[in-house]
Amino acid sequence: MTREAAHALDLDAYLARIGWSGERRPTAAVLRSVHRAHALGIPFENVDPVLGTVPSLALSDLEAKLVRGGRGGYCYEHNSLFAAALRALGFEVTLLCARVQLGAGPDDIRPRTHMLMLVRAAGEPDPYLADVGFGAAGSLLEPIALVAGAELHDAPRRHRLVQPPHDGPLELWQLQTRTDEGQWQAQYAFTVEPFEAPDFEVINWHIATNPRSPFAHRLYVQRTTGDAHLALAGRTLTVTPHDGGAREERELADGAEVENVLAGLFTIRLPEGARLPG
Repeated sequence: MTREAAHALDLDAYLARIGWSGERRPTAAVLRSVHRAHALGIPFENVDPVLGTVPSLALSDLEAKLVRGGRGGYCYEHNSLFAAALRALGFEVTLLCARVQLGAGPDDIRPRTHMLMLVRAAGEPDPYLADVGFGAAGSLLEPIALVAGAELHDAPRRHRLVQPPHDGPLELWQLQTRTDEGQWQAQYAFTVEPFEAPDFEVINWHIATNPRSPFAHRLYVQRTTGDAHLALAGRTLTVTPHDGGAREERELADGAEVENVLAGLFTIRLPEGARLPG
């Protein structure tokens, strides 16, 4: 048995990191509560790829970075860590992979690169779609039951699952979010074909190193607080209040201000000695 295979998540440290305490049972209520705590507690960020490093998905490294290191991560890191925590709590977890449709044109066919999961909770007839690693304002704050037409008010957001027309042999599911204009906007589409950790090792490498991948060369950071959604794309900082107030957007002056904003608004500490390019 390898050192990594023998590594067990420090569940106490993880739950302390996301600020969650409660009865540790694999119920739907616990799933919803832990999911929201993770989504609000650990930011989304792609600092490592921007610095030229492929993030490790080894559980010991995820624990060192996201739990103990004051950092966030992108979808493979968030959802790998979350899956390990759910399994430690007694949930049954199946990893899935989705095509991101947010921002795509009507004829665009993107590769399946986004990691998410199905989770079975004790006593529930249907599994739940869970995803704490989608770096967008329309990301799930709580899991949603895998039922066609299911709607979720995971305040301040709304989501639903639909099954769009599809010619493939497997049922296609699409996660949508309700926009401020009252329209349903597609976030991503997926089937329930299981994916395994080695699949995501390959996808993770591609996303972190491919010159055409936006995550390889531009900084993307997201954080949801109780009051607003914060987003940093390159040097553009956007703050969107949950109460419908005016969105604020401004350009940060330089790398030093970016690092100050990362530490202050996003609670992200850069690796010792690291400096962001540009």
